[in-house]
Amino acid sequence: MKTTCLLAAFAALGMTAPAAIGQPPEGVRQVPVPPAGHEVDTSHPDHVVGRGTPASCTSAAVIAAVRAGGIIRFDCGPAPVTIRMNDTAKVRNTSPRVVLDGGGLVTLSGQGRHRILYMDTCDRAQVWTTSHCQDQATPELVLQNISFVGGNSTGQHFEGGGGGAIFDRGGRLRIVDAVFAGNRCDHYGADLGGGAVRALSQYRDRPVYVVNSRFTENVCSNGAALSSIGVSWTVLNSTFADNRAIGRGANPARSGSPGGGSGGAIYNDGDRMTLTIAGCLFTRNHANEGGGAIFFVSNDRTGTMSIRDSSLDDNPNAGFQTAGLPGIFFLGARRPTIIRTILR
Repeated sequence: MKTTCLLAAFAALGMTAPAAIGQPPEGVRQVPVPPAGHEVDTSHPDHVVGRGTPASCTSAAVIAAVRAGGIIRFDCGPAPVTIRMNDTAKVRNTSPRVVLDGGGLVTLSGQGRHRILYMDTCDRAQVWTTSHCQDQATPELVLQNISFVGGNSTGQHFEGGGGGAIFDRGGRLRIVDAVFAGNRCDHYGADLGGGAVRALSQYRDRPVYVVNSRFTENVCSNGAALSSIGVSWTVLNSTFADNRAIGRGANPARSGSPGGGSGGAIYNDGDRMTLTIAGCLFTRNHANEGGGAIFFVSNDRTGTMSIRDSSLDDNPNAGFQTAGLPGIFFLGARRPTIIRTILR
């Protein structure tokens, strides 16, 4: 991931970036990225937010560009800039593709009050374009070289809630060279999650790619960084640190509890799905219930998980984990495939 983008994200939250930025952690090896996880060429944008100065890069301009769709770049000057979002930018389902490229300099801030970006192919308010909204190819949403901080979807329970920074149901989602820091969603809920990102109903069950990205200090009932139901993920060369699943009562919720608290970093629930992790670091994530780093439950036991060239270190949970897999709770087709990976 681009160091400038990461430093800008921490500065936007008033946080000091870790000293170890750019230093490969023990056990973590960079892995090749297939074309489906590459950046999009944005050299010929459809829209440019800004006119060369920070002041020209506004919340209203971002919202308008996202609504118009296409390839979106920013011209906010040569230095890192934080755009304070006064409302949520919403993708119109008539857009074949929406690409947000921050050039490694742009941070979008929800100011602790707003979800930052929203897409839902089954939301009639954003135009229902097919008779099968739960499984359609477009829009394709690509987020690259950009940071999302201070997103907050607390109290927004449409489609199950979650997604403090990004909520995406339908189409295709790809995240490359991005930073998510200090985002949050509801504190409680048995299946509610995604302090940073919530994904549902991806086209033909193709995986969401998350590549060269960092998730830190995100908070939600479950899956403080990534959360989904019935969605596959391929997560490559990324870091998850200090994310917290703060719900209580697990799923299904124990009697007398509000539910939640699983998957400090990642929460995957559903049936036939895959979670592929390679070249990643998980450290200091925490869950009040199960899976300090990762919670993966395939209800019909067809789902699979693999981890390679990664490190999961110091990801405690106050409740439960799978024997021999510290930081992980897993129920699926077979025990996860783990290769050249530190678990401790």
